[in-house]
Amino acid sequence: MLALTAAATIVAAVIQRVTGLAFVLVLIGPIVLAYGPVEGVTIAVFLAVIASVFAVPGAWRDVDWPRTLWLLGAGLAAAPLGALTSAVLPETALLFLIGAMGVVALSAQRLGAVARRLRGRPGAIGAGALAGFMHASSGLSGPALASFALGDDWPQRRFAASAQVVFLGYGLVSVALRGLPEAPPVELAVLGVCTAGGILLGAVAARRVPTALARRVMLLCAWAGTLVMLWRATASLLS
Repeated sequence: MLALTAAATIVAAVIQRVTGLAFVLVLIGPIVLAYGPVEGVTIAVFLAVIASVFAVPGAWRDVDWPRTLWLLGAGLAAAPLGALTSAVLPETALLFLIGAMGVVALSAQRLGAVARRLRGRPGAIGAGALAGFMHASSGLSGPALASFALGDDWPQRRFAASAQVVFLGYGLVSVALRGLPEAPPVELAVLGVCTAGGILLGAVAARRVPTALARRVMLLCAWAGTLVMLWRATASLLS
């Protein structure tokens, strides 16, 4: 199971580096199945911090600070509610919640009409608050940010760079709220190395792999993990 989770972590990190998004979206299914909904999300959020630490230096020059700070501020204010939600829900309900967030996240690209309403400072505050809540509860903050980028006509390069800073801020606060993972240190070390290695590998792949192909692989992996997680939640409810 560790080997499969490690492989998923590498794939997620490569896709994160190529597309600027989707680390937790790709990883959430396998890691929740391996470690459970509470510990799995805690590990995913922890690994996302490592991914952002390695991604931020290369993106720093392109960060759009006005938009970034509004997204950060709203998200950090909403994060405690997300962490509280994940702490009080029973395991089956949490599995359904994370699975539902995964479906919404994967369907966000079809909500263009909604996304176009997320503009300017109000849009940043709304999208940031939703993203912060989702990051602390499930790690799935990327689609809310992407919807704001679409609505506000945010250039892809500036958005992808700024998102790394936002993810890092959300991740640090989420780790502080949720606590560190309780998994064996050796397993965390293996997954951490896979995350860092995947980001470095993604830097090479970004020059060779078309973004469209990376997105298709991301959607395939993310849908598979989300559907299996919902199946597990349903089986748990019926048992």
